[in-house]
Amino acid sequence: MVLQEKIGVRSVRIALSVLTGTVLIAGQAFADEAIQKVEITGSSIKRIAVEGALPVQRLSQEQIAKTGATTVADLIQSLPAMQGFSIAATAAGSNSGGIVSASIHNIGESYTLVLLDGRRIAPTGSGSTINLNSIPMSAVERVEILTDGASALYGSDAIAGVINFILKKNAQGGTIDATWSQPTAGRPGQSYNTNLTYGFGDLQEDRFNILATYRHDEQSPVKATDRSFASTSYIPFNYNGHNYIYDRTSPAAAPANVGVTFGNGMAPIGFSPYLMKNGSCPQQTYLSLNNTADTRNCSFDSTPAVEISPQNKRDSFFSKAQYKASDDITVFAEVALSRLDLTARIAQNIAPFTIAPGSDRYNTYVLPYLTAEQAANVKQVSGSYRTYDWGTRNSQTVTDAQHLVVGADGEIGAWSFGTGLTWSRNKLDERYVGGYALTKEFKDMLATNAFNPFAPIGAQSDATKAQIANSIFHGSVREASTTLKGVDAHGSREVFTLPGGAANLGIGADYREYAYQQTPSADAVGGKIYNLTAQPAYDMKRASYGVFGELLAPVTKELEVSLAGRYDSIAGVDNLLAHRKMGETQSASTYKVSARWQPVKTVLVRGSYGTGFKAPSMLDIGQPLVSAGVTQNSYACPFPNTDMCRPGNVQYNLLSGGNENLKPERSKQYSIGFRVEPNASFSFGADLWDVKISDAVSSISEQQIFAAPGKFRDLFTTFTEPSTGNTYWAMKSLSINIGKTHNQGIDYDMVGRQKFSFGQLTANLNGTYLMKSDYTRPGTDGDWTSDMNFFGIDNKVAFRHIVRAALTLDTGKVSNTLSANYRNGYQDAQATVRNVDTGKDESIRLWVPSYLTIDWQGKLALSKTASIRMGVKNLLDREPPLSLRASSGHQVGFDPRYTDQLGRSVYLTGTMAF
Repeated sequence: MVLQEKIGVRSVRIALSVLTGTVLIAGQAFADEAIQKVEITGSSIKRIAVEGALPVQRLSQEQIAKTGATTVADLIQSLPAMQGFSIAATAAGSNSGGIVSASIHNIGESYTLVLLDGRRIAPTGSGSTINLNSIPMSAVERVEILTDGASALYGSDAIAGVINFILKKNAQGGTIDATWSQPTAGRPGQSYNTNLTYGFGDLQEDRFNILATYRHDEQSPVKATDRSFASTSYIPFNYNGHNYIYDRTSPAAAPANVGVTFGNGMAPIGFSPYLMKNGSCPQQTYLSLNNTADTRNCSFDSTPAVEISPQNKRDSFFSKAQYKASDDITVFAEVALSRLDLTARIAQNIAPFTIAPGSDRYNTYVLPYLTAEQAANVKQVSGSYRTYDWGTRNSQTVTDAQHLVVGADGEIGAWSFGTGLTWSRNKLDERYVGGYALTKEFKDMLATNAFNPFAPIGAQSDATKAQIANSIFHGSVREASTTLKGVDAHGSREVFTLPGGAANLGIGADYREYAYQQTPSADAVGGKIYNLTAQPAYDMKRASYGVFGELLAPVTKELEVSLAGRYDSIAGVDNLLAHRKMGETQSASTYKVSARWQPVKTVLVRGSYGTGFKAPSMLDIGQPLVSAGVTQNSYACPFPNTDMCRPGNVQYNLLSGGNENLKPERSKQYSIGFRVEPNASFSFGADLWDVKISDAVSSISEQQIFAAPGKFRDLFTTFTEPSTGNTYWAMKSLSINIGKTHNQGIDYDMVGRQKFSFGQLTANLNGTYLMKSDYTRPGTDGDWTSDMNFFGIDNKVAFRHIVRAALTLDTGKVSNTLSANYRNGYQDAQATVRNVDTGKDESIRLWVPSYLTIDWQGKLALSKTASIRMGVKNLLDREPPLSLRASSGHQVGFDPRYTDQLGRSVYLTGTMAF
């Protein structure tokens, strides 16, 4: 606590000294520039906005509107340069709270720095990943995406690049708009949003401006059964002329399956008492294709209960006040607030329970199906039950984001400067609002035979249903928050003259403190929820500071060179619960050299080379060994004939932990590109980029560990089920600095314009051609693999081609845009399937075909102040192709990350200014 207070006092002193000192000096300042200069993402030097040495993609308000994007996530994740991000659809069962992220060039969301008006915002969790849901869409004036590393200016996390959301400022008057969207053919998935923005005061004439904007969004849920391609875990399909069945059903079923372990070295067995008695499986279950010689289960089709797109509503508010303290100094304060309320629903809960040998339940449902030898050596018996009558598991996550900045910018003598004090917090409250049974009530009902776990679906009596309704938990299970406090200051000025013009120097510094807290609820810790392992408690802090310098040198009229360097110091993690510091203070120095050469007005050539780094997250360093769910795939017992085996092929519990000896990840990267614009009607550009990362934080994959459990014996431990007290094998996932990655590709864009008597036709083409997406297998530093057009061991795909093309015809008050979005096909995840023709199991990888969607949007300007847009997304109603992947969400039969699960949707937007 003393350390915490010292850090807080120190940061406040630094902040106040920087802010007040800068503003007081400003009273004597004067401007010597008649031309307005702006700060461009990727540089600290204010300059006239021109095409620079670094590749920056810019999206204006009108360009954003023409994409049809209604949320920040829709906008960013539709860009060809984005791959490897998280989507809201995977929120179900993941404790993610519906996080949506950005990832440039498939390098990773934790390597992509997201800024709000040039400053950092509080991430989700202990690392650096930003939830795009916290960005107020209605306040965004434009977006700048730097697709090149920028650690030399921004510090950690900018290895892949930077996304900077530039917010509105100095706006007068009001705007109101609303959007409604509905999938066609009466399918669920409706959404709408409304927005009101108002500003008054002109900064130049009135010396002040106040802007405020509020927006409300709602998205209705989509159930798996609402879409034919997503409705079942038991999928028949045809491939290469053969009929197959893909089985993702679950051994946790209603009625329950039984698992029996024995002494005397006998292998465990599993079976369905219903199947053994009746010779077939009941409704919504199948004779599992995953059965082994020792199992004969009926497996439950859990997918129909899943919502493939979660229900959510969002409120966001942004306000900015600016005041010209002098002709050259502007002080400001801005606040951004958002609340996301997301409810994710997945299949009914899994409720293992014990069966006492000799009990009536044992004698009725277990003993008749054991041999005499087995019955004589029974050690423990458990039931694997799906609480169907308790309803779906419903988790509601309320995420509150608050972001406050006060600062000043302007001119002091020859210096252009900017400084700010930031407080930002991302806080979530995860609540269970359906489907989770209360421990005492559930156990009492089991003990008194108030319900029969071996009865088929629908067989419970009305009295039992009433007891079930009174045994469902409603309440919070955990709260978590990440808080950022920071101060920054930077300035730039002309320093000397070169043949090409004045050289500019930029310098700056920043100081940041991060605090991460997680508190499980008393109900979760106290075991009130049946079979729940409570989330661990955390209270961690870490501080860092950095200084940087940048020199922009116009060597000649045609050649401009930039040099940038930065030094960062990152403190160890203060684990306040453990009352100790974890990890050592680490430092990192990075640099960047870039140049632009423009031999003639119509041709520009540019390039850069630099280094970058990423600091490990606080949990990467300080997390103790904690429960982290289960493995993604099912496996046979890693150590057969031991007491901790589960029957058959099943998922095993997973424990994860940090490493105090982790060091920062390092990168080396370069880019080289050109732009050609022979006339106002045509332009073309391309940039080759290359990023290599070493000392990547990695862990040995579950596939490697279960393939050679003897070799990785130290990575196995045991896990005791809260509900039964039974102990089974579990896998440990531990962070280490050993990995390497190599990503390379080309970003390109082309614009063509043609005027006709009736209007102007504009064609836009932009895409990313990926050349490398290589990485060392987890836990190795020399065994390379790739995701290129291939579902890799990291459970994702790197697409060689992602392309977006748009054709716009503007005819006065009417504008029409037709756009196409394309990504190539890929080799799917490896899956074990049953060949219906031969009755044998086979291991296959499907070829998932390319995916193309067409969108249309029309705009009509009703007047100078009012317009209406109508559009159709996925005009051809393209369904997601079949995928047999078994990760990244509870959806089955397709991959929601790479396709549109809503289908054809019509939207209507009305805008009016006043």
